[in-house]
Amino acid sequence: MSSERFRTEEFRVSGEELLAKIKQLMHEGSIRRIVIKNKEGGTFMEIPLTVGVVGALLVPTLAAVGALAALVTEATVIVEKAEDS
Repeated sequence: MSSERFRTEEFRVSGEELLAKIKQLMHEGSIRRIVIKNKEGGTFMEIPLTVGVVGALLVPTLAAVGALAALVTEATVIVEKAEDS
């Protein structure tokens, strides 16, 4: 049984930067989950990223993030990354 460890990083971005930041993060290999929150701390969206999620499967998610970006002025992106053992 392997015990996978995680660490989190937090980024504050404007609505205009949100989609670009999410795209950048999705291309990183060690990302397990992305959470997008509003400036009051309410969760807008959680995106679980597993090893098999690639290419065309991400298109609907990115479209939803793009729509969300048009609605928010400021967001917090929380990234859960797997740590190497």
